[in-house]
Amino acid sequence: MTTPPGLRERKKQATREALREAALRLAVERGPDQVRVEDIAEAAGVSPRTYNNYFASREQAIVSAVTADREARIAAAVAARPAGVRLADAVAEAVVEQYTNTSGEREQQALLLITTHTALRDEFLDATAGIEPSLTAVLAERLGDAGTHTARVLAASVAAAVRIALESWLRPAGTAGAAGSFGAGGLVVPSGSLPDQLRATLAPLAPAFDAAERHTRP
Repeated sequence: MTTPPGLRERKKQATREALREAALRLAVERGPDQVRVEDIAEAAGVSPRTYNNYFASREQAIVSAVTADREARIAAAVAARPAGVRLADAVAEAVVEQYTNTSGEREQQALLLITTHTALRDEFLDATAGIEPSLTAVLAERLGDAGTHTARVLAASVAAAVRIALESWLRPAGTAGAAGSFGAGGLVVPSGSLPDQLRATLAPLAPAFDAAERHTRP
């Protein structure tokens, strides 16, 4: 049974939400380059010092509007799958579900900014590394004590696969193939089906997940 968060944790979560909402609103109104950390902090009713306890940059706060708590939701979705479900399938479906659930107005606004600003794209891609810690914990529990190192390797591989899929999907306009440079700036063009690209990059990991599951069976 999950213990409800205490008052302090709820306050921290409320502050985090206020900061990322303020960051996105100001970025939409002014453009990301015209938003300072001090502006975001003031709009959220906190000090810049408090801001720095939550986010390392304005880009991180803006991107958080679309990636907020995604890593925890992926891990929770994997943990919620019945034990009989193949682990590779559970992970793939959890990732696809969480990375394609962007139908809200806030998520759409953030994605529009991400496709037109290099620093935001870089932060969006870097955010995939956040998958590893929470997913490692869930996989380790599923695989047992003997799978601790395996769980970390698998979780890191999932994060890498997701990043590759996003790099291919967020392809700079005018580039051919998935190796276009993200440092040139300008518009990027989401290419193809993101669910399909996520499944394609996760598919090579399936044998490793299957082997890990077989190793833990009695």
